[in-house]
Amino acid sequence: MFGKVFGKNILVSGFLLLGAALAPAQVAEFGVHGGASRLQGEHLGSLALSPGSVVRVSLKDGWRFGFRMTFNNWRFFGHELGYAYNRTQLRFESTPPEQAGMAIHQGFYNFLVYALPEGSPVRPFAAGGGHFSNFTPPGASASQGGGSNKFGLNYGGGVKIRVSPRFVVRLDVREYLTGKPFDLPGVSGSLRQLEISAGFSFVM
Repeated sequence: MFGKVFGKNILVSGFLLLGAALAPAQVAEFGVHGGASRLQGEHLGSLALSPGSVVRVSLKDGWRFGFRMTFNNWRFFGHELGYAYNRTQLRFESTPPEQAGMAIHQGFYNFLVYALPEGSPVRPFAAGGGHFSNFTPPGASASQGGGSNKFGLNYGGGVKIRVSPRFVVRLDVREYLTGKPFDLPGVSGSLRQLEISAGFSFVM
């Protein structure tokens, strides 16, 4: 219990300190996005459902939506904080197979490097940073401390297209590398999640 509370306090403090450091940002963007969530390395290990019955457990592809706050402090660089809700299926490879819906809550930070300076109508960019994911199985609640928390790295890129002085349309492709949740017997490797999304942002 102490470890969970301490970890949450560290995360909250880190976001607050980063927000304070980015307060004098030249340009701020507040946006929403939605798209596909594609998984590789989706097998999570094995689970004994009953004596003598062991089945493999895996996750399925799904969808996501969320928001991003971007602070462009320099002409070619920026910072981004965000949250995404991912919907997936927890699959039990029994006979017949069974599955149930579950959520992946993600919080992330990325450093952005733009190919063109601030003010350009089209701005391709590369992104890299860290994230945490809360895998919330059926019947659990992330708000009540349920689920399995894992940290990881992410990277990718995209393009921002300014359609008016106040609005930007953006396309993103990101890959998230995360430890596998639930620590089931037989688990190995990492979970790779590919985000393909589109959205828009309001420019301050």
